[in-house]
Amino acid sequence: QVQVVESGGGLVQPGGSLRLSCAASGTRRGIYAMGWYRQAPGQQRELVAGITSGGYIAYADSVKGRFTISRENGQNTVSLQLNSLKPEDTAVYLCYATEAITMNTYWGQGTQVTVSS
Repeated sequence: QVQVVESGGGLVQPGGSLRLSCAASGTRRGIYAMGWYRQAPGQQRELVAGITSGGYIAYADSVKGRFTISRENGQNTVSLQLNSLKPEDTAVYLCYATEAITMNTYWGQGTQVTVSS
């Protein structure tokens, strides 16, 4: 069974930084794409950032210039650097991994990011 595990959330003051990490395991095929969605209470889930195995990167307009997604050691592990954090960035951040060929998508359990004074 495919597992997706994210880590690195926490409490930070406005203007601070965090680094999230996500790893996918148990795939019989390669990973096509990985990234993060986020969801705050009462809010719609939104795509924050994603990266494909070919290196294509997409960001939400609200985080461009502040967040950076990148591959770690191996294509099944990615990180998200969150800089200049704002209170509106507060949410549960959910990592996803999309398997190549089948295009099945798997989700992590989520990690809480709280930006507050």
